[in-house]
Amino acid sequence: MIFKTLTPNIFYTDISVGLRLFVDCLGFSIAYDDLLSSTPFCVIKKDGLKACLYQNEEFALKDRPEFRLETDQIDEVYAHVKEHYPDLLHPNGNTVTLKPWQAREFALLDSSGVCIIVQQWGE
Repeated sequence: MIFKTLTPNIFYTDISVGLRLFVDCLGFSIAYDDLLSSTPFCVIKKDGLKACLYQNEEFALKDRPEFRLETDQIDEVYAHVKEHYPDLLHPNGNTVTLKPWQAREFALLDSSGVCIIVQQWGE
């Protein structure tokens, strides 16, 4: 049995919050756009990763997920976020820090509570 990817569904009360985090800040592109419908939805993608963003208040209130994005360019990603989107830096992870498990990490938190931990594993 072979799997190629795992694509999460992420729910927002206001989908523009998710678009700001994923598209504007992290550079994902919109692969499918149904944003003007009565139930806004889109598929975002970047570097082989995908996620589905939904505007659905009921589900958004039930779950605020946390994701990890692994990179080999954590300093570049951090510098971009710090310069252009400092308000998205998580208050408890707003600098690149070496963790005991030997990953360098910092975190993003959008206004809805979705958390993205950006990490780079040691050599």
